[in-house]
Amino acid sequence: MLKNFFAVLSQSFIGLAVLSQIAVFTQPSSAATIVGESGNVRAEISYDKPEEYQYKNVRLQISRTGKVVLDQKLPQESEYDRPVGGIYEKEEKLPILDLDGDKEPEVIADFFTGGAHCCTYSLIYRYDKKSQKYTQIRQDWGNGAYRFQDFDKDGIIELESRDDRFAYSFTAYAASAYPLQIWQYRQGKMVDVTRRYPKLIYSHASELWKTYTEIRQQGDDGKGFLAAYLADKYLLGQGEDGWKRVRQAYTKSDRAQYFADLRKFLRETGYMK
Repeated sequence: MLKNFFAVLSQSFIGLAVLSQIAVFTQPSSAATIVGESGNVRAEISYDKPEEYQYKNVRLQISRTGKVVLDQKLPQESEYDRPVGGIYEKEEKLPILDLDGDKEPEVIADFFTGGAHCCTYSLIYRYDKKSQKYTQIRQDWGNGAYRFQDFDKDGIIELESRDDRFAYSFTAYAASAYPLQIWQYRQGKMVDVTRRYPKLIYSHASELWKTYTEIRQQGDDGKGFLAAYLADKYLLGQGEDGWKRVRQAYTKSDRAQYFADLRKFLRETGYMK
C-alpha cells in the first residue's frame, strides 16, 4: 500500500525523526546542547531553546585533544532552523565520523527547517592539517534526508538519500516518488556515486514499480512513481526499456503531454544525456 511504502522509504531518515520530536514550547528560553566525540575530537552544538519555534544563538565548538579549534555561530537560513542529531541513535548525538577514509573524522551538523515535510540540510566540517583549521560545505537533502551506510564494506561511508527534485514535479507531494541517490564525501566535496550500485538501483526500481501497480488499482494515476522508476532505469543504462514499460502502463488522455514533460524533466535533471 502507498502508506506503507512511504513509511518504509522514510525509515531512519532525519525528517521523520525531527517531526516526532517537535512540540510547542511555552517555557522561557533556556540553553541546550548536542554533543559528539570521536577519538581526540569533541564537538558541541549549543543553542537557546526556542520561544515560538525560534532557535537562537546556535554555535558549533570543535575541540582537538582538549584545545578549542573552532568556535563559531552556525549559518542558519532562519531562526526556525532546528539543529538535530541522533540520525540512528535514540538520543540526540552529533555525528563525528571519518567519511572519506583519511583517518580524520568529519563533524556533521544537521538542521531541520520546520514545516510539514521540509527540509533538512547538513553542514560538514573537515579538518585541514596544514592550516590547522576546519573548512565547511553544505549539503541540501530537501524533504527527505540521509542515512549512513557502508555498502562496499570497505570502511568508506556512503550517504544514502533520494533525489528530492522529483517532489511535486508531476503530482502532489504525498503521491511523489524519488529515484535513489547515494553520495560519498571526498576531501571536502560531495560526489554522487549512485551508478556504482546497480543492484541497489535495480531493487529500488522494482519497489517503485510494485508500488505503482498497487496505487493504480486504487485509482491514482501513478505519475510520480513512473517518473522515479524511469529515472532509476536510466541510472541502470536501461532508459529505452524503461520508456517501453512506461508507455504501455500509462494510457490516460494526457499521455502525450506527460511524456513530453517527463522527457524534458529527465534531461534537465541529468538522467537523460
